[in-house]
Amino acid sequence: MANERAEVAGPLDAFRQFFSLQRDVLVLSLAMFAFSLGFQMTNRFLPDYLVYLGAGGFVVGLFSTLGNVIGAVYPYYGGVVSDRVGSRYALTVFGFLSTFGFAIWLASAFVDPMDLGVVVVEPWLWVFVGLLLAQCWKSFGIGGHYAIVKQATEPDRLARGFASTETFRRTAFLIAPLIVAALVADELVPGFLWVLVIAIAFAILGTVAQHYLYDAEADTVGDEFQGVGQIVDDLRAMPEPLRPLLVADVFVRFANGMVYAFFILVVTQLLEVGLTVTLPAVGTIDLAPAAFFGVLLSVEMLVALLTMAPMAKVAEYTGLKPVVGLGFFVYAIFPVVLIFAPQYVEAIDVRWLLIALFAFSGLRFAGLPAHKALIVGPAERGAGGRVTGSYYLVRGALVVPSGALGGYLWEFASPELSFTIATIVGMVGVVYFAVFGREFDAYR
Repeated sequence: MANERAEVAGPLDAFRQFFSLQRDVLVLSLAMFAFSLGFQMTNRFLPDYLVYLGAGGFVVGLFSTLGNVIGAVYPYYGGVVSDRVGSRYALTVFGFLSTFGFAIWLASAFVDPMDLGVVVVEPWLWVFVGLLLAQCWKSFGIGGHYAIVKQATEPDRLARGFASTETFRRTAFLIAPLIVAALVADELVPGFLWVLVIAIAFAILGTVAQHYLYDAEADTVGDEFQGVGQIVDDLRAMPEPLRPLLVADVFVRFANGMVYAFFILVVTQLLEVGLTVTLPAVGTIDLAPAAFFGVLLSVEMLVALLTMAPMAKVAEYTGLKPVVGLGFFVYAIFPVVLIFAPQYVEAIDVRWLLIALFAFSGLRFAGLPAHKALIVGPAERGAGGRVTGSYYLVRGALVVPSGALGGYLWEFASPELSFTIATIVGMVGVVYFAVFGREFDAYR
């Protein structure tokens, strides 16, 4: 390896590395914290918000499918824009658009159904509209994020570079559900409306901070976008090591897309389980199921934070492939465990069982920095955003139907069938990656 690796990796390693990174990665990490706080406070609770506004299970699935469409289309064009105009200006525009999306979500609770004669526009439809904007910083900005880290990090330390930015992002994911749990302790609304207000404030803060603190001189600017023909050329030019990773990732993400939006509904509708907590100087607090789900998400993120940096370090010795494979396996197996364990494991209180299951789910993030390094590592300098965008374009396009399929099975068949099929699909991806997955040369 090009660099010495005597440092001891631990949960705080990414935070220590954060203060030694170049200014652009440091600013990106701070912006990630602000936006991720807003996203995690809202996105994971939106399915329950949709139900509150009158939507059914299939509509929730369609909402997930729209998210998949955005995940397919936005990253590529975001990567093109980032490579062309520079990450600073691209991320600033994306940030303001996301802020407006949060505002539309807030306004949805105050809109009455609109009878247009032919069709009635239900309030939940505006949540769909808001998603088109709210996802801009996260999805359009993916290419810019990857390109910034790549240009500031040594090739054989890419996983650790991503572990730094991801740690700050996931720290927000740890804090955000606890904020939501406090605000929706009794019921989802009106507490969730205050959550949206806080999300708007942090989105504005993150956008302004990244615009004025980010040093644009380090940006590399690529060629002007040439149209659809360029998309085809970029897909054909995708580095060879990415192709088996992409195939496996499509299976795993399709499986996750079938059930991801319904995790909260398992807790709030199927199990209808809350949590009673006694705190010193506070007393006994009864948490509604939606608030308990927030606690579960925080447990999940705590495990993620404790494992990402050490696993990024491990990847420098074992290679990226085993670490990525571990993350894929947890992604794949979690749905069937979540849906059946509360039914058949009677020896453990269902609340503690759910806490243990979501702690296990946190291990899927252990492979995330290595996964990102494996995506952007083979890209040429100045093309990191476009390569990343191409990867997410293909993955997202193939995963698009997953949410609708999962929603259909949830509402018209059974949640158990939906979650079982998801695990089967995911395990296909795990096995494929184990057999055909390629390693990034810098980690050999």
